[in-house]
Amino acid sequence: MHPHLGLHALKGLPEGTGEGWWEVLNRVMRKNTEEKDTETQDPEMMLEEQKWVEFAMEKLVAGGKLAEAVREVEQNLERNHQDAGQGLEHKHWMVRGSKNYGASDIAVWAQLSALPQWKAMKKKGTATKHVMELCDRLETSIPGLTELAKEHEEAIRPKSAKSKPPAVNTTGSGEGGKGKVKSMGAFVDLPGAEVGKVVTRFPPEPSGYLHIGHAKAALLNDYFAEKYDGKMLVRFDDTNPSKEKDEFVDNIIQDMKTLGLKFDTITYTSDYFGQLLDLCEKMILEGKMYADDTPTEKMRLERMDGIESRNRNASVEENLAAWEEMKAGTERGLSFCIRMKMDMQNPNKALRDPVCYRCNVLPHHRTGSKYKVYPTYDFACPYVDSTEGVTHALRSSEYKDREAQYYWMLKLMGIRKVKIWEFSRLNFVYTLLSKRKLQWFVDTGRVEGWFDPRFPTVQGITRRGLQVEALKEFILSQGSSKNINNMEWDKLWTMNKKVIDPVCPRHTAIMKKGKTPIHIVDGPEEPELVTLPRHKKNPDAGTKITARTKDIWIDAEDAHTISEGEEITLMDWGNCVITCIKKNPAGEVESLVGRLNLEGSVKTTKLKLTWLPDTEELVELTLVHFGYLITKKKLDEGENFEEFVNENSRNEFIALGDPNMRSIKKGEVLQLERKGFYICDEPYGGIGNPMVLFDIPDGRQK
Repeated sequence: MHPHLGLHALKGLPEGTGEGWWEVLNRVMRKNTEEKDTETQDPEMMLEEQKWVEFAMEKLVAGGKLAEAVREVEQNLERNHQDAGQGLEHKHWMVRGSKNYGASDIAVWAQLSALPQWKAMKKKGTATKHVMELCDRLETSIPGLTELAKEHEEAIRPKSAKSKPPAVNTTGSGEGGKGKVKSMGAFVDLPGAEVGKVVTRFPPEPSGYLHIGHAKAALLNDYFAEKYDGKMLVRFDDTNPSKEKDEFVDNIIQDMKTLGLKFDTITYTSDYFGQLLDLCEKMILEGKMYADDTPTEKMRLERMDGIESRNRNASVEENLAAWEEMKAGTERGLSFCIRMKMDMQNPNKALRDPVCYRCNVLPHHRTGSKYKVYPTYDFACPYVDSTEGVTHALRSSEYKDREAQYYWMLKLMGIRKVKIWEFSRLNFVYTLLSKRKLQWFVDTGRVEGWFDPRFPTVQGITRRGLQVEALKEFILSQGSSKNINNMEWDKLWTMNKKVIDPVCPRHTAIMKKGKTPIHIVDGPEEPELVTLPRHKKNPDAGTKITARTKDIWIDAEDAHTISEGEEITLMDWGNCVITCIKKNPAGEVESLVGRLNLEGSVKTTKLKLTWLPDTEELVELTLVHFGYLITKKKLDEGENFEEFVNENSRNEFIALGDPNMRSIKKGEVLQLERKGFYICDEPYGGIGNPMVLFDIPDGRQK
C-alpha cells in the first residue's frame, strides 16, 4: 500500500524544515514504490494509513508528550507484529495487514528523524523497540534515506524553533480592495490522488440554505480540486420530495457564487432516478434486497438489537410484488420500504440492512408525480458518485460509521470504487446547524428567514458582515484536523476584523437618547468645513467633509465622565477645556460649556471624544445588535432546544450619524469610531427612513 499522503504538510519540525525536504521525501518514496508491486487499495487500509499520517503530524513533535506519542506508535506496531506472526521476519508496518511500507511509515520516520529529542531517547535507551526497528528497516529498505536525513540535519543546524506549515494565500476581491489572507492549515494529500485526474463533488440537499458547515465542505472540495488541477462537481441530492423546494436550489446556487466556488457542472440525483430504479429491481432479482413493512420504530429497535426482519427471507416474487405496490404509490405500497441485505450482526449498526428506497406520493420539485418511490442518500450517493467519475468523496466525520456501508454498497453494485476522505464536522457554541431546527425558527417567526443575520447560514453570516475572505481563511486554517469540538465564534470574527479594519471607512455616530450639547464659546461663528480622510491609513477609502460648529453634540455617556475644568480632546479637531457643566436635579448632565485650546497636546488628555456638529444634516440611524439564538453553550443529547431559545436576541438603538453617511450603500462595511464595526443593511432613505446598520462582532467577547 502506497497512497501518496502529502508528506510536505508534516509539521512540528525545526525551523528551516522547508517544503523542499518533503518534496525530496516524496520523490524518494515514489521512486521506490514504482519499483515494487503495489498492493490492492483496500478502503479500510487506506483510512488507517491516513489516520497514522495525521497522528505523526499532530503528535510526533518536540515537547513533553513526545514519549507518550512514541509509546502509542509502539503499541500499534506491536499489535501488528503479533497479528503478522513471527514468520514475516518482523516486517510489520504501521498499517495492519500491509506487506510493504507506506506513507504512514515514512511519516513516522520523517517526524522522528529530525527531532534531537528522539535522538536523545535512543542514546539514553528510552526509545522503544518496534519504533526503532521500523526506522532502521526504512533506512535499510530505501536507498539514500539515511544520507538524506543527514543532509537535512546539517541544513537546519543550529536552528531549533518549530517550523510553520505552508500557507495557503487567497486574495481579497470586491469593493475596498480587501487584503491578502493567509491560511496556515496543514493538509494531508488525498489518498491515491493524481494531478489532473481528481474529481470532487459537493452534494447539498435542497431542503434549506447553505450554512457554515456546508460552506466548509464546499470550500474543501474546491480546495482539493484546485490543488490537483482537477474539477469539482455540484450535485443536488434531491431524493426527498417532502422537504425540497426550488427556492432552496436557487439560494444554494446563490450561496455558492458568494463563496466564489469554481465548479464544472451542476447535476441532480433526480437525473439518475430511472437508472437507480432499474438497479434496485436488478438487486431485488439477485436477492440482494428485500421489501419490508416493519413499522419504523420496531425496525429501529430490531436494528439496534441485531434482530432480522420477518421479511428478510421473503421470496423474490414476494419482494417484487411489494415493489410494484410501492411504485404505484398504493396504500399497501406506502407501508413498505426496500432494504439492502448486509449484516444484521455487524457491530457497525450502519451495516444492519439499511433502507435504500421509500415510497412517497408527494410531487417532486423536478420530476413531479412521475415517481412514487425515491432512493435514500445512502443508496443513491455511492452509485451517482461512481457514475459521474468522482474520485474522492469528502464527508464529515459524523458519517464515519457509514464509510463501511458506502464501500459495501459500491461492492454490491459492482461498480467503480470511490475513495472517501473524512474531515471534521464544524460545530459552534450557542449555535444550531440542524436544518430542521433552523426551519422551526423560520416557521415560528422568530427570525426574518433563512437569511436572518443571527442564522449560521452563508446568507445570514455574510449579511451580518462576515467577509468571504475571512471565512475561507478560517476553514482552511483547520487543515486536515479530524478533531470535533464546539468552536468559539470569536476566532472567526477576529479573522474578519483583520480583513475589514485596514480598509473600511470611519464615520461618527452619537446615540440620540440623552445626547448632550457642548457650547464652544470661541468656536466658529459660521460652520467651518474641513476635508478629512475616511481612513487615515487607506487613501482608497476617500475623503469626507466635517463641519466644525460653535455648538456640538456628544454622547450622554461621555458627558458624565467629564469634570469641570478638565481638558478633553475632540477627535479630528483639537483640545477643549470644559469651563462649565450644567446638571439637572437628578444629577444628569444637561449641557457643557468649553473653550478651545488647539495648541494643547492630545497626549496630555485622558478623554478623546467623538462628536457631531449641531446641524440639520445629521443622518438618522438604527443600530441593530444581535445575540445568540439559544442561551446554552452546548445542548446535551436529548435536550429540547426550544427550552433554551433566547427571546431577546435582537436589540435596536436610535442614533445620529455624520452627514457623509448619506452616501453609504447597502452591504458597505464601516466603523463607527469608538462604537465598533457595522454593515449597512438599509441605506438612508430620508426623514423617517433611517439607515439600518448591523453590528459586526470584532472577536472580543462582550
